[in-house]
Amino acid sequence: MRQCALLLQQNELLQQQDKLLRQLIAPLEKQIPILQNQLAEALARIQWLEEQLRLANQRRFGASSERTHEGQMLLFNEVEAEAVPTAPEPTLETITYQRRKTKGHREAILADLPEEIIEYRLPENEQICSCCHGPLHEMSTEVRRELKIIPAQFKVVKHVRYVYSCRHCERGEVTTPVITAPMPAPVIPGSLASPSALAYIMNQKFVEGMPLYRQEQQFARLGVALSRQTMANWILLSTDRHLELIYSRLRHYLLARDILHADETTVQVLREPGRAAETKSFMWLYRTGREGPPIAIFEYQQTRSGKHPEEFLKGFSGYLQVDGYSGYEGVTGVTLVACWSHARRKFDESLKALPTSVRNKEPVAAKEGLAFCNELFAIEQDLKNASPTARHAARLERSRPVLDAFRTWLEEKSVVTLPKSALGRAITYCLNQWDKLIGFLDDGRLEIDNNRSERSIKPFVIGRKNWLFANTPQGARASAMIYSIVETAKENNLNPASYLAYLFERLPNTYATEAALDELLPWLPAVQAACRVPQLPFY
Repeated sequence: MRQCALLLQQNELLQQQDKLLRQLIAPLEKQIPILQNQLAEALARIQWLEEQLRLANQRRFGASSERTHEGQMLLFNEVEAEAVPTAPEPTLETITYQRRKTKGHREAILADLPEEIIEYRLPENEQICSCCHGPLHEMSTEVRRELKIIPAQFKVVKHVRYVYSCRHCERGEVTTPVITAPMPAPVIPGSLASPSALAYIMNQKFVEGMPLYRQEQQFARLGVALSRQTMANWILLSTDRHLELIYSRLRHYLLARDILHADETTVQVLREPGRAAETKSFMWLYRTGREGPPIAIFEYQQTRSGKHPEEFLKGFSGYLQVDGYSGYEGVTGVTLVACWSHARRKFDESLKALPTSVRNKEPVAAKEGLAFCNELFAIEQDLKNASPTARHAARLERSRPVLDAFRTWLEEKSVVTLPKSALGRAITYCLNQWDKLIGFLDDGRLEIDNNRSERSIKPFVIGRKNWLFANTPQGARASAMIYSIVETAKENNLNPASYLAYLFERLPNTYATEAALDELLPWLPAVQAACRVPQLPFY
C-alpha cells in the first residue's frame, strides 16, 4: 500500500511538471511563426538591399548598354530554333579579307565648300637650270588640301535708309511728297540683335548646350562685350514676339495627328512664385510617330500632374504611346500604348541585380523574361522597312504567339517570385501594363516602344547638365518653345541655326496669318531648299 501511495504521488508530481512545462512552452510556440515571418522578411530585405547595391554599382561602374548576347534571343526555344540535324560536323575555316578605300571620298567631303588657293612659285632669279643654266618652265603641280576653320567673327551691319523728295514741289508747291526707301523691320526694335546673332546665340545654347555665361566669356575673348543679361533679354523678346507664332502652328498640326508619343523630365526653375528654388518642375514632350512630317513640342509645367497632358491634348484623339506613368490615364479620347523598352529594361536590371555566380547559370528567370522581350524586338527589326499593313499582319502572325507564351510565363512566375525583388517588380510591371503593352498589335503604324520620344527629349536632358536651371518661369517657357523649334528642325533635316536665322529674317516682315506662318514651317520645300543640312559622307 505504501508503494502505491508513493507511485501516485510521483505521478501527480510528473503531471504537475508537465503542466508547468506546457505553460512555459505555449507562449514560445506562439512566437515561432512570428519569428519565422520576421526572419523571412529580414532575408527578403537583405536580398533586396543586395540587389539595390549591385544595381547601384552597375549604374556607377558598369556599361550603360542594355544589349544582350544574341544567344539569349531565343532562350526559351533555343533547341528548336538552333538545331539542324542534317548539318555536318564543323570544320576549321580560314577567313581573309581586304579593305578597299572608296575613291573620291575626300573629294565628296570638300565638294561644296568654298576654296582658297595659295600658289608657291620660284622667284624668277631662281628659275635657272643648275646643269646648263637655261630657263626653267612649269612642268606640273603638286596639290595638298587642308580643311581651314574660321572662328566666329563679328561684323557691324549698318542699315542706311534713304529718304527722297521732289525738287520741283519743294520750290513751287504747297506740300512736298516725301518717299522713304523700304527697309526690313528689325527683329527687336532699338536693339543690336540681328537675325544671325540671335540664331547663333540660340543655337549655341539650345543645340550645342553652351550656357549664356560661357558665350559671354567666348565673345569677350573675341573682343565683343556682350553680357549674358542682354542675350537673355534678346532670347525672351524674340521668342515672345516671333517664335511663339511658329510654336502655335506646330502644335496645331501636332494635335491633328492620330498617333502621338509623350514623355516628361525634370527641370529646375529658381524664381517660381510660392515655391522653393530647389523644387523640381517638369518639361513635357509631345511628338509625332512614324508618319511625317515630324514635329516635337515641349511644354513647361510646374508639376507632373496628369491634368497637364489632359489640358495640352484637348482636341486630340487616337493612340498615345507613353511609358508606365499613371498621369496619362486621365487623358480622354485616347488609347494608351505602353513601352516595351521599359519592360525589357526592368528584366535587364533584375538580371544585373543577381550575383555573378547566379547570373551565369541556366536557367535564370530574368534571362527567360529578357529573352521574350528580345524576341519581340527581333521581329520588329525584321519589319523595320515593311508597310503599316504588312507590319500589322506580320505582328499578328509572329508577335502574337510570343506574347501569349510570355503572358503564361509571367503568370506562372508571379506565384513563386517575391513581389519586392527586382524580378518580381519586372513581372508585376508587365502584368499591370499588359493591356497597354499589347496595344502595338492594333495598328501597323504604332511602335513597340516609346524610344522616339526619349530620343527627342535627350538633347534637353544633356543641355540641362550644362545650364543646370532656368531662372524664371518666363525663361522656362521660352526654352520650351525654342527646343520645340530646333528639335523639329533637326527632325526635318534642317540646320537649326540656319532655320532660326531664316525665321528671324522673315517673321518681323510677315503678317501673322495662318497661311503666311504655314509657309515658314520646316517641312515646306522653300524652307528645305534654304536650310537643309547637306548629305555628305563623314571623313
